Amino acid sequence: MPVSKNLSNHRRNYVKHELTEKNVSANPFEQFGQWFEDAGKAEVLEPNAMTLATATKAGKPSARIVLLKSFSERGMVFYSNYHSRKGHELSENNQATLLFYWDIMERQIRIEGVIERVEVSLSEEYFASRPYESQLSAVVSEQSSVVPSRQFLEGKLEEVRNAGMVKRPANWGGYILKPNYFEFWQGRANRLHDRIVYQHEGGVWNIKRLAP
Repeated sequence: MPVSKNLSNHRRNYVKHELTEKNVSANPFEQFGQWFEDAGKAEVLEPNAMTLATATKAGKPSARIVLLKSFSERGMVFYSNYHSRKGHELSENNQATLLFYWDIMERQIRIEGVIERVEVSLSEEYFASRPYESQLSAVVSEQSSVVPSRQFLEGKLEEVRNAGMVKRPANWGGYILKPNYFEFWQGRANRLHDRIVYQHEGGVWNIKRLAP
């Protein structure tokens, strides 16, 4: 039986906040920090969850949710398996986009830039800070590879657990996205949304408004 459902009536009106050139910071990292703090106060579930969009050398895109683990004016840091699909794509094409969506706040943030691996010392430090069971999972999982069953993974997990001390796999570590573009999107009534962008041009951040 064909599956079909009309979703044209699924809509809501956004009325909670506004975003103007007068009330944004001149620094996009400060603006991000303020909105991130607002999301925490609003009790957004995992405000550091973000969509990471990558593409192959040929331009075929893919996207998935990852967790932001730190940010500064250097960039946005997350951790993953370097042999994963995202890892292979980033090795071919280091252009990527992050997207945060906080529905309670009626806000989105899009961040574009180039990605590179963080220093080994940072990966070691973060891996050591993870819960022991999460360390085990990172060792066991050859992320994105085909496995025969759940039982296969759980068997490997027990093998690693029984082996004793766990070390960070060489193919697991951090990435940093160094932004050259931020877009702050605030939902407004009747779909006349606010979109304020920061573009890094000539060594400075220029602020512009986009039509919704």
